[in-house]
Amino acid sequence: MIIAVDFDGTIVEHAYPAIGKPIPFAIDVLKRLQNECHHQLILWTVREGELLDQAVEYCRQRGLEFYAVNKNYPEEVWDDTTPRKLTADMWIDDRNLGGLPDWGVIYEMIHNRWTYEEYVRQIQSDKSET
Repeated sequence: MIIAVDFDGTIVEHAYPAIGKPIPFAIDVLKRLQNECHHQLILWTVREGELLDQAVEYCRQRGLEFYAVNKNYPEEVWDDTTPRKLTADMWIDDRNLGGLPDWGVIYEMIHNRWTYEEYVRQIQSDKSET
């Protein structure tokens, strides 16, 4: 899958324009999704210019490299006539309806290809077995 990932509020806590504290397990889960599951990750953020460079470098220093940043593929060229619309299978963003799930939940759902409803059913099933 191609997964678009927000930065502020998703990988790090909101402190824009500064880089906030790391959100626990965000980087680890994203690296697992790349390495174990072979998903392509795109950093999709409002950051531009130097602020964007800082976010990319923050992730890079922690071993997370993105397939592309604010575009569909690395060679894509944006101009004033190009809409900033991604072709992705999934978006991970703190502004989702219902907010950002725990990164463990995100991993389980993507790894097992569960919808939110399937995840809830699995949790309920696990609880009824105990």
